[in-house]
Amino acid sequence: MSVTSLGMPTVGVPRKGFFTDTSLCIGCKACEVACKEWNSVPADSNLELTGESFDNTSALGADTWRHVAFIEKQVPATDPGAHDGVKWLMSSDVCKHCTHAACLDVCPTGALFRTEPGTVVVQQDICNGCGYCVSACPYGVIDQRKDDGRAFKCTMCYDRLEVGEEPACAKACPTKSIQYGELDELRERADARLAELHERGEAGAQLYGRDPENGVGGDGAFFLLLDEPETYGLPPDPIVTTRDLPAMWKRAAGAAAGLLAGAALVFWGGRK
Repeated sequence: MSVTSLGMPTVGVPRKGFFTDTSLCIGCKACEVACKEWNSVPADSNLELTGESFDNTSALGADTWRHVAFIEKQVPATDPGAHDGVKWLMSSDVCKHCTHAACLDVCPTGALFRTEPGTVVVQQDICNGCGYCVSACPYGVIDQRKDDGRAFKCTMCYDRLEVGEEPACAKACPTKSIQYGELDELRERADARLAELHERGEAGAQLYGRDPENGVGGDGAFFLLLDEPETYGLPPDPIVTTRDLPAMWKRAAGAAAGLLAGAALVFWGGRK
């Protein structure tokens, strides 16, 4: 598979991505299992009884590239989908494969690169474990393994994409909650699904990460949510964390030039 070194997706190449419709998620965790099996992701070293409903993986991490959240929410009995005043919200979270990916901006070794279909991948054999990408990610997706510090996250199964197969998680999803394809087509499909849910009375349904004008230029993995993003542990207004770097470097260069000019004046003035 050809790749672009950094930055934006390749112009002229149909960008691929995920559309996750949480209204269809049944919490089976088939996507988690398929992801681990295909990518040889080890068992989560932090796996324990968290007390968080039926969710024991708790969050995305170096050993959890797909995470299915179980959220119990107290709602009025008249709320669509409510049972005895409780509504279950389930969602399979994953790396967003941002259009403007801050992790790419800060990686000093080139371990992070963008593939031709627009996904963002970490090459573990090049990663030096600096952790810059971890702090740069606006979604808190990237994580480091404790044994050697290298960064890991979803690759959107780029090895499967290379041979024309869909990612393992989408292949395993029994309800088609996780859908893979060309982003433009997925966005059209998501718009139609949102309109359908609104007609059915799901007033809180909304698309998250679909808008190319959002703070990261649109997500390569976006979602249809049934509640506010914060309910799912997602930032309401994500921004690319490196957006101010060009201005900062420009100011730093200006300050450095000023210091050099001052030093030169002092030097030449002293010689006179």
